[in-house]
Amino acid sequence: MSTTVAGCVHVLVRVWLPDRPGALGLVASRIGAIGGDIVGVDVLERSGAVAVDEFAVELPDADLLPLLVREIEEVDGASVEELRPVVAFPDPRLDALGSAIRLVAADDPSQLCWRLTDQTCTEFLADWSVLLDKNEIVALAGDAPRLDQLEALAAGTAASPLVASGEAGPDDLAVATIPSRGLTLLVGRAGHPFRRRERAQLLALARVAGHSWDLLEHRPADAPRRNDA
Repeated sequence: MSTTVAGCVHVLVRVWLPDRPGALGLVASRIGAIGGDIVGVDVLERSGAVAVDEFAVELPDADLLPLLVREIEEVDGASVEELRPVVAFPDPRLDALGSAIRLVAADDPSQLCWRLTDQTCTEFLADWSVLLDKNEIVALAGDAPRLDQLEALAAGTAASPLVASGEAGPDDLAVATIPSRGLTLLVGRAGHPFRRRERAQLLALARVAGHSWDLLEHRPADAPRRNDA
């Protein structure tokens, strides 16, 4: 479904392109040549001679979407991984700060857990997010798989140091842990691969949640409740 706001179509375009000087500028020129306005670029991953960048682009007409893909792929070595219309452009850095603010403003561990799954689902435009304690779901958001499937995912990812470090993982799954609590955070997103920068962002958010949990446990019983965020 295309998304039009004030006559403009808002799209996120993920592009594989050669990690060499000038490649980004060539892609930007192609987008501008068909009337596209680039309002943001997010570098999601760099590996060897290839980079994965996500462009936030405004187009004057939805009919230009196929042409947009063709123009970008005219750049030598460039390939469009995904083109996704959105209602509003995400701001990864600002969104991460907003999620952190909500977590540190939680009044108790239960609220913290539910906010963590809710925020990760929203921030990463995910289909689901689950906080798992071995064979028990602590909190969830979205349409998550069955518990036995979640347990298998958690066990499989725990066995890989690369997945645990955020360096790699299945395209449709990102994982983070809160070691001090023995909890695993699983975030699923079909058809929209997770990239290294996003995986690192999820690990950082899980660390914020763990630190907030520690602060809640050491808060005096008569301390005033925090303002809701």
